[in-house]
Amino acid sequence: MNNNPFSLQEKTILVTGASSGIGQATANACAAMGARVIITGRSQERLLVTRDLLGSQCEAMIPADLTLEEDVKNLVKALPALDGAVLCAGNSTTLPLQFGTREKFDEMFDINFFAPVELMRLMYKKKVLQKGASVVLIASIGGTHSFMPGNGVYGASKAALNSVMKYAAREYASRKVRVNSICPGMVDTPLIHRGTITEEQLAEDAKRYPLGRYGRPEDIANGAVYLLSDASSWLTGHDLVIDGGFSI
Repeated sequence: MNNNPFSLQEKTILVTGASSGIGQATANACAAMGARVIITGRSQERLLVTRDLLGSQCEAMIPADLTLEEDVKNLVKALPALDGAVLCAGNSTTLPLQFGTREKFDEMFDINFFAPVELMRLMYKKKVLQKGASVVLIASIGGTHSFMPGNGVYGASKAALNSVMKYAAREYASRKVRVNSICPGMVDTPLIHRGTITEEQLAEDAKRYPLGRYGRPEDIANGAVYLLSDASSWLTGHDLVIDGGFSI
């Protein structure tokens, strides 16, 4: 008998966006805690790297583009009964609102809002999420706790996701399915090294965090493990801020 409430042994967990960054770190952390992990992402080549990291704890690898309706439906059909899901797939941008056209908002909301919400909706409707399952949405302090210039398009999509999390937590509680979110501060993933912001600017910005650095993917992954585990069995509708003290 396992008396560790943080253990994920005997749990089957889906992780989206598992090909890199927070998603890959989360899949790895879940496997380390004993979960059978199902990984999905758009790039089969990069998913293979994650699969190799997980070894025998990888139950299945299902490439899918969650912005495509058919891919989402096929993914849901392929899933076994789940004890948990961490919906990490997303994108970011730095864009002043004066350049935030409808096209830019639509693009960001398709990836950051509509894709995870539709997947969560179908998993619940089709009863893929077992009684007692836990869903973790990766939101952001952007749009929820922090409102920095140039972050409006991205922040709006994450704020909408965080709001739906709370509604889902209320509605899904009838089946004892918990829904929470994690709101990270800036996390050092490939997304922030795309040239939109210089490395010098990133280094200077990191100094504004009370703990003196940006987050690491593992910091967020450890929070997800907690929300998936029985240690958080009386927690739902909560947005867990993990931001190195930035929001204070």
